Amino acid sequence: MTTPTVFISYSHKDEAWKDRLVSHLGVLQRERLLDLWDDRRIGAGEDWHQEIQESIAKASVAILLVSAEFLTSKFILMEVVQRLLERHKRDEIRIFPIVVRPCAWKQIKWLACMNIQPKDGKPLSCGNEHQININLAAIADEVTHDPIGPERISLFKLPSTSFALFGREKELKTLDAAWANPKTNIITLVGWGGVGKTALVNTWLNRMRNSNFRGAECIYGWSFYSQGASEGKQASADLFIASALNWFGDPEPEKGSPWDKGERLAKYIKKKKTLLILEGLEPLQSPSGEIAGRIKDPSLQSLLRGLAYDNPGLCVITTRLEVDDIIDFIGISVEKIFLDRLSPDAGMELLKHLGVKGTPEELKQASSEFGCHALTLTLFGRYLTAVYQGDIRKCDRITKLTDEQNQGAHTRQIMRSYEEWFKGKPELNILYLMGLFDRPAEGGALEALKAKPPIEGLTSKLQKLSYEKWQFALNNLRKVGIIAGENLLRPYTLNCHPLIREHFGQRLKENNPEAWKEGHSRLYEYYKNQAKEYPETIEEIMPLYVAVAHGCEAGRHQEALVEVYWHRIFRINEYLRGKKIGVFGTNLYALSGFFEVPWSKTIANLTEADKAFVLNEVGNNLRALGRLNEAAQLMEAGLEIAISQENWKNSATAASNLSQLYLAIGDIALALDFAKQSVDFVDRTDDVFQRISKLANLADALHQAGFLLEAESLFREAEKIQKEQQPEYPFLYSIQGFLYCDLLLSQRKYHEVQNRASQTLKWAKLYSIILETAFDNLSLGRALLLQIQPEGKHDFTQAEIHLNKAMEGLRLSGHQDQIPRALLARAELHRMRCDFPKAQQDLDEAMAIAERGGMGLHKVDCHLEYANLYLTKNDMVKALENLDIAKKMIGKMGYHRRDCAISELESML
Repeated sequence: MTTPTVFISYSHKDEAWKDRLVSHLGVLQRERLLDLWDDRRIGAGEDWHQEIQESIAKASVAILLVSAEFLTSKFILMEVVQRLLERHKRDEIRIFPIVVRPCAWKQIKWLACMNIQPKDGKPLSCGNEHQININLAAIADEVTHDPIGPERISLFKLPSTSFALFGREKELKTLDAAWANPKTNIITLVGWGGVGKTALVNTWLNRMRNSNFRGAECIYGWSFYSQGASEGKQASADLFIASALNWFGDPEPEKGSPWDKGERLAKYIKKKKTLLILEGLEPLQSPSGEIAGRIKDPSLQSLLRGLAYDNPGLCVITTRLEVDDIIDFIGISVEKIFLDRLSPDAGMELLKHLGVKGTPEELKQASSEFGCHALTLTLFGRYLTAVYQGDIRKCDRITKLTDEQNQGAHTRQIMRSYEEWFKGKPELNILYLMGLFDRPAEGGALEALKAKPPIEGLTSKLQKLSYEKWQFALNNLRKVGIIAGENLLRPYTLNCHPLIREHFGQRLKENNPEAWKEGHSRLYEYYKNQAKEYPETIEEIMPLYVAVAHGCEAGRHQEALVEVYWHRIFRINEYLRGKKIGVFGTNLYALSGFFEVPWSKTIANLTEADKAFVLNEVGNNLRALGRLNEAAQLMEAGLEIAISQENWKNSATAASNLSQLYLAIGDIALALDFAKQSVDFVDRTDDVFQRISKLANLADALHQAGFLLEAESLFREAEKIQKEQQPEYPFLYSIQGFLYCDLLLSQRKYHEVQNRASQTLKWAKLYSIILETAFDNLSLGRALLLQIQPEGKHDFTQAEIHLNKAMEGLRLSGHQDQIPRALLARAELHRMRCDFPKAQQDLDEAMAIAERGGMGLHKVDCHLEYANLYLTKNDMVKALENLDIAKKMIGKMGYHRRDCAISELESML
């Protein structure tokens, strides 16, 4: 730890307080933990002014003893404080202001936004002797904390806001208390857009920074509006998860299912005391219905649930909707702040800060008329200051909207006034450009939009604009707060509040649809040329997803689907298979552009075949994310289109997918119907290999329904066809081989399964196919486990090796609906070894996956294994409870494959 030089600035009338502070810091100085400097070190005859300036320049910490005399000293303010603030702005020095005697420090702008000591802002002189010593000791301890290094801070994804915050002291104290409370793991700030959630967090972060982040070991921030999100559109957490895993040091950020990635990220975050900021969560939440506020992305669900259970640091979330997924933790490990509108008094203070002139009553009235809404008042105040020199009496000049009373209407009212003010000027063109983006607008994309020929009404005022005049226009927009300040890490990127972006986008689309389409068309061309030919990470492939979104907005749906999504995204994902760089949530982000309203109706200007492809692709992605019921509706619509076109090959595939989906849900009757249809459809084609897979799928549905003989007959028929077509592969392999082995294990033919799976495993390894290798290992592990009991063996080593490999492969493949199979088998192994904690752990995970994905058959299997586990532990009550649940579910689903398991358990009980 480096030894900081501590510069103490004070009024000589407060020398007694300086001496008391030095007595506490002197102990640390003797231990060489710091080096103290105050003006009493200036020797006689020395140039005192130069000495002070040199000491300021070399100090790494500054302590200000604040009192009325300190704040009225011109020398202190002009020669000392100003220099310290300049260095502080460059992150070269930490400043600790200490209020020693009562004074009006809250009215001093630069001081009010700092982390004042003592913590409650109560002057030292107002405390008793004991409290004074406690406060001074705490300050001395904080001064010696080693500053957190920039390599452990990543906040550049958060939007910048003004640090002028009014009326939020209570909320700031709540955030302070949440950070200090080890029992608080997550705090959510819930409020309408524009009420100041981000400004509150940024002000708090600035105060945290001034006190070296108060013991935080890592700080990571992310805005979901920075990656491409807006209300009403499909959004994904894939880019956030990949970026965060990479930043926290995961060597394989693409590995595993979405749930696995979220759980893994939670573990990395919990290794240190981490401050995690998630801004603008609402695009990833269900907007309405019975599960309003439910997170739609499983990786984010998994992350937040993991942090809610246990978190040595703190996760701060801002959102317009309460987070349903962690609602059961509120009051235990999760706190919620509902951020309402400002009070009229706070609104008055904000307007005064912005330069608005008027009586307190006039300012309060204006604040109330504009809903006491922070963003609206900021735009309103800056507009009045810029246009009418801040005269509050001119507020009646603001454009009135008589037809809108909902949330955001006041903000749009102010923005209409800006439209009128900037009419015919470059500033309005820039605002319309911002409306084309659902994320910050990067410099290259803006240049593509500004290229010749001009787009009338969109870039016509920008074509001949010099660099200096472009910067002048941007500065005008920044002065009034409608465009965010310059980001030094991304100097050519423009950003603004999502409400502003959405407003000007809507206005452009309504009033100049041709410019709207042409702008998106240029962005489509720009982004599709940005991606590498063979990207290997989600960051590298993201430009293609963004290109699809802009292509759809441009009306180029067919082209975006075929040229970009099909030929580049879909085929790259298929080619790279195990890497999963396209990931399911981001696929849905791109595919949502092909729907009028996701996921109810596809847009009209696609061919029927492409509509069927889109429906099936969305269905498969929703299924992979565990959203099975949504997936079923879309896949059925895709099947109807394929049937209407008499495309029997696609019909067979769609019906087979639906059969597997309904098996997972637990509707075995429907699964059988679709499986029979798939065989009927494939019989109308000459595709022999398709017939093999469809027969195996029907056999599996019959097996789950309890028709073992019929199922075995169909598996043999499928294998016979395969032998004829591929004599070198005499056994069914891949998923078909696994399903056949599953039937054989039901008949306790474990030797046959060992023979088959050993052979098919060699074939899978030969071609390095992750999923097939996992299935073969699972079959072998289950067969070895089944062999142990009748043959009296006690060596579980080989079974465990194969089951662990199966588990690893299934996680790597990302197929969430298959993972419970391996977990259940491994739970059985742990139970047989009487390792009950591990059995419980695997069972609980399998049940969690089954419940959140609506996977009925897996839920039944979990209840049966719970019954076996509790029976082994002699807990008859819980064993009977789980057995009873399983029996009822089996009867309702027609899952009669498990009838024998029920009978065995009943006889044992």
